Amino acid sequence: MFDPKQLLDQFLGSSAGTGMRDIAGQAKQRLDQAGGTKSFAGGAALGGILGMVLGGGRRSRGFGGGLLSHGGAAALGALALRAYQSYQQQQSVAAAQPMTPVEVNQVAPQSLPHHQPAADGGPLELVLLRAMVGAAKADGHVDAAEQQHLFAEVERMSLDAEAKAFIFDLLSRPVELSDITSKVADEAQAGEVYLAARLAIDPDQPAERAYLDALASRMKLPLQLREHLDKQADG
Repeated sequence: MFDPKQLLDQFLGSSAGTGMRDIAGQAKQRLDQAGGTKSFAGGAALGGILGMVLGGGRRSRGFGGGLLSHGGAAALGALALRAYQSYQQQQSVAAAQPMTPVEVNQVAPQSLPHHQPAADGGPLELVLLRAMVGAAKADGHVDAAEQQHLFAEVERMSLDAEAKAFIFDLLSRPVELSDITSKVADEAQAGEVYLAARLAIDPDQPAERAYLDALASRMKLPLQLREHLDKQADG
């Protein structure tokens, strides 16, 4: 079995997967030259494999994206934890402060939502990956030709066979919300899943906003918690 956390880091393009990020940048250049990204969904383009799916992205300038590109899965979990703690302490959203890289490094890994298994006993990192790719594909603009370009680029990467098979399956099939929401064990995990999807897209686009609304509704995410998560994403 491949390492889910490592794959999530590679999707996010964290410093742990610098080589993946470099490959993704080269892949995007080739896709651009072939006209293959013109109808890709915009989004975070955090780097790595997710950056390829999103095709460049409008949210890469955001704080969340920059922090994730260095901290990967740990930063994602820390941002979600900060939002959840602010919500539990009944802080106002306006008073809540986004995290800094120093604060992220101080968070104990065992306290992160994805440190605990998902509701089905599997790793939550795989649920987070499904949520991000589902969000990136929400507008339906990844056509068959672009999908084949993606497959070719993933095949070039130094991933083991199981990891590649997981990615191919994730990119080739519709991502059902029930496959995500049924695996969320608690409210803290729901927050991290929502934040992962939120950071992967431009929430101003109607189809992508609808995806976030549906995801939050299925997970019964409290409105105030969602607002805290949005604050961390926009930080």
